[in-house]
Order: sequence, then structure tokens, then C-alpha cells
Amino acid sequence: MKDRALHSTTEVSFEVNGKAESLTLDNRTTLLDALREHLHLTGTKKGCDHGQCGACTVMVNGRRINACLTLAVMHEGDEITTIEGLGEPDNLHPMQAAFIKHDGFQCGYCTPGQICSAIAVLEEIKANIPSHVTGDLTKPATLSPSEVRERMSGNLCRCGAYSNILEAIEDVAGVSA
Repeated sequence: MKDRALHSTTEVSFEVNGKAESLTLDNRTTLLDALREHLHLTGTKKGCDHGQCGACTVMVNGRRINACLTLAVMHEGDEITTIEGLGEPDNLHPMQAAFIKHDGFQCGYCTPGQICSAIAVLEEIKANIPSHVTGDLTKPATLSPSEVRERMSGNLCRCGAYSNILEAIEDVAGVSA
């Protein structure tokens, strides 16, 4: 038998934080590792590496995903937004500013994933996408503490800043849930 390569590479192109990127990657490279190791966007964190903590949450084509659970080559042509693409220190995204205002972080490790997820949560509600706790599927989805908690349940915070995170999301939404 001839020796065969155990893996192969693929060139993948996508837009990351508004910038076109093209990488030649081992087909087994996760989106998380492509972002962190190849594009040096280290704001997205590797927590559990099993999709259970949400530290790696990014937005792909406006929807939140766990970057550790998807292969980079699956995202050809996609628009990817990481925490680095949301704002700058002197021009924060409203959700970043709200997290600071409401102390929605403590150690900060989970914060990038929490913020990306929180932005997507508000978009899901705006798009009338129901969650497991949506009571009446015939009515528009509404922001409530139970809706936010359910939708954010995939993002864990070991420091326990959950009530402050809820306040930050409510602030950006312009309501008191």
C-alpha cells in the first residue's frame, strides 16, 4: 500500500469582521482555531472545547454559533463577526457599553461570547424566532427575563454575573423585562 496523507487541506475564504480572509487550512481545523491561531483574533475564547460553555460564540451570517463545534471549511463565503468586529475602545457597540455600565462581567473570560450571544438574542426576538419558553407561538416573541435566560442558557459565566448580563441586554433592548 502506498502511504497516503492522513489529512488534506482546503482553501477557504470568508469575511471576518468586514475583511475578506483566505486561508489554507487542515480540513479538521475548527472555526475557533482558524480565528484564534490563524487570524490571531483571540477575543473569542476556547473554554470547554465541547460546545457546552459558549465562550467561543461568534456570529455567522448574523446567527450565533459555537465556533468550537464547526469546521472552518464549512464557512466558505460566510460573514463572521467576532468580538473584535463589534466596536473599538473609543467607539463601543451598545452591548459592550451596556456590559460595562451594568458590570455584566467579572473575570471577563466569557464576556466576548456573552456579548455576541446577547446581540444575536435581541435579533432572534426581533425576527420573531421562538424559544423553548415562548408561551404562545401565534403571537410575536417578546423580551422577558425567562426568554433571555433561556436564549442565553448556552453561555455560562463561572463568576455568576447573570443578573447584570440580563440588565445589560434589557438596557440595549430599551425595555425593563
